[in-house]
Amino acid sequence: MKLHWSPRSPFVRKVMIVLHETGQAGRVECVRSAVAFAAPPNPAVLADNPLGKIPALVLDDGTTLFDSRVICEYLDGLHDGPRLFPAEPAARFRQLRRQALADGLTDILLLWRNERMRAAGPDPVIAAAFETKVRACFAALEADAAALGSTAFGIGQAATVCALGQMEFRYAGSFWEAAHPGLAAWYREVQARPSVAATAVRDDSGAPAGDDSRSPFAFASA
Repeated sequence: MKLHWSPRSPFVRKVMIVLHETGQAGRVECVRSAVAFAAPPNPAVLADNPLGKIPALVLDDGTTLFDSRVICEYLDGLHDGPRLFPAEPAARFRQLRRQALADGLTDILLLWRNERMRAAGPDPVIAAAFETKVRACFAALEADAAALGSTAFGIGQAATVCALGQMEFRYAGSFWEAAHPGLAAWYREVQARPSVAATAVRDDSGAPAGDDSRSPFAFASA
């Protein structure tokens, strides 16, 4: 199998966490595939995924799977260990709900960064809406923090790791940890999990971080 991959993508990271959790990392060839919202589509990615987005998983028969949710569920069906997508309905929908929340937060963070990088500057109405949604998402994650740690690691926890990793990577100085102590404690603890440690976000662009890495708001003072 071939995976269109980037060490900076939070959604690629979710797939990589699943690969490590299920013992399948060695089955996939990771192909560095650069994509950007405000740039022409990467022809190599577009050939496999008409959306021009990563991750995209090319199976041995040439079929391509996308997006990360589809890929993760497919991979979870290829092993005999504990499932990240539980079969029991109540547990399954708890994990799917967590994934939806975390993936939605990640989407907002990515879109907000693109908005901030516009030459004319961000639209204040859009920026305010993004901030309101990010604050609401973090409040919901804080309320779920105890359950994140007390239930078996699943696709919801994996997606949450990726959302918080994106927050660290692109929104330095938001001080979310101080405002959400339960979530911060869980996040510190989960860093020791091998699949999480092995997939830490890495900027291989060679470019300096720049102002876009700073958060446009703060949850609390330092």
